[in-house]
Amino acid sequence: MLLSIILLLVGFAILIKGADFLVSGSSSIAKKFNISNIAIGLTVVALGTSTPELLVSITSSLKGYNSAAFGNIIGSNNFNLLLILGVAGLIFPLVVLRNTVRYEVPLSLLGAAILFILVNDTLVWGDKLNRLSRGDSAVLLGLFGLFMVYIIRTMKNAADFDQDQQIKVFKTPKSVGFIILGLAMLVGGGTLVVDNAILVAKTYGLSDKLIGLTILAAGTSLPELATSAVAAYKRNTDIAIGNVVGSNIFNLLFILPITGMINPMEFNLAMNFDISVLVVATVVLMIFMFTLNTRKLDRWEAALLLCGYIVYTVYLISLG
Repeated sequence: MLLSIILLLVGFAILIKGADFLVSGSSSIAKKFNISNIAIGLTVVALGTSTPELLVSITSSLKGYNSAAFGNIIGSNNFNLLLILGVAGLIFPLVVLRNTVRYEVPLSLLGAAILFILVNDTLVWGDKLNRLSRGDSAVLLGLFGLFMVYIIRTMKNAADFDQDQQIKVFKTPKSVGFIILGLAMLVGGGTLVVDNAILVAKTYGLSDKLIGLTILAAGTSLPELATSAVAAYKRNTDIAIGNVVGSNIFNLLFILPITGMINPMEFNLAMNFDISVLVVATVVLMIFMFTLNTRKLDRWEAALLLCGYIVYTVYLISLG
């Protein structure tokens, strides 16, 4: 058992470093093609920090652990909204860009609501099986396409932020080497994480759903936690909250449907509660953005989000 826990932690470390290599190599090549810093940040870097969720979800799904795959994505989003924003907001109150409040947070909420409708086939459509089909995945990917259109339009007006990010450019062979190494580490790390997380879960009598919502979700969200905490400490508060909201959109509208396209997944109705938590947490964030200090997450509001995550996690553990 100790070996499984050690291998699980090693797997997370490999995942995170693999994502770092992938982002560094991809960003370097993108820069060589004169792609702007903000475009790289909103696409390559955003996708790179979500690759741990992608590899873990795909691996879980292909091995038949559908609840772990769903739990990883939904749990990661709850972890992002409640714990990461809670921690970052306690470090320094988060001031949010207008577009984040007006478009990105509502899109994240819309994605969660549509996911609820798509996977509840027996409740909504009267079917016999609840699943995320390839058709459902196509709907989510369509929404992701709209998000990318929005990103492209945002980039045209974001030249002022271009100098905020310093992207290191390597020689082409080194950049390609970083990409290949990063992908290999992501695949290997993802396999280590899923296999050993399931072993730990079975040893302690935990469900695939619980392991996905807690251990896998927290582990694959470490890049977002580090990014937002450091950004809040450096007073780059728009990056701190934009990173979280952007990651949630990527997870719901890209990572999950890509997994569903590769392997359609049966959905456990018990996870409706966790989607509901995600919806409520997103609505609460929107309310916080419009009360007292507009477009600002104050420390007391961040503390409420953090307390909400603690209560949610304790409840999950109590259910086993």
